[in-house]
Parts: sequence; C-alpha cells; structure tokens
Amino acid sequence: MPVKEFQREVEKELTGRETEPWEIIYFKFYQSQLPVIEQAIETAALMLGSDKSRGYCLEMICADFLAGASLDHGNPDLLLDSISHLFKFLPGEQRQSFVGQISQIPS
Repeated sequence: MPVKEFQREVEKELTGRETEPWEIIYFKFYQSQLPVIEQAIETAALMLGSDKSRGYCLEMICADFLAGASLDHGNPDLLLDSISHLFKFLPGEQRQSFVGQISQIPS
C-alpha cells in the first residue's frame, strides 16, 4: 500500500472521517501582501465557520473570485457551481432565508 494511502486509512480509522488526497503548496509573499491575505482568510473563516481549515478558506476565496470573473467571460455554470457549493455550508435557517430571497426575484 502506498504511504499516502496508508496515512489516509490511519486518519480515517482515528477520526472516523474520510479524507481526500492532499498536497502542501508553498507561496512566497512580500511582507506588504500579508495583511491583505490574512484578512481575507480570517473573513472567510468567519463566514464559513472557524472550524474550517485555512486551505479550505483559500479555496472558497478562489471559487468566489472565479465566479465573479466568469461573469465577464460568459461562463454561468462556474457561478452556479460556486453558489451551489457555498449553499451547502449555510445553516438551515440561512438556507431557508436564501431560498425565500431567490423565490422573490422575478425571472
């Protein structure tokens, strides 16, 4: 069994949760960029829940960016995918509120 697969199996046994393969990615940032990056990740953590990893928060920031960028290039599927993905993480009350707001928008 490959080492990474073994690590996933051990983590699954210890935590009871299935994990997906992962990679560590390094970025070089200038000191002047750090406050903006940290603030964006902290804001995403507040919106998504503080139990989410920094990597997950960064993924959602990127998804939000891509969704906005796709509006200019006419790819509405990317926007729909991003909204659907984020919708799953809303608490029940906010989901109902969101659905209510959407149903009031004339098509």
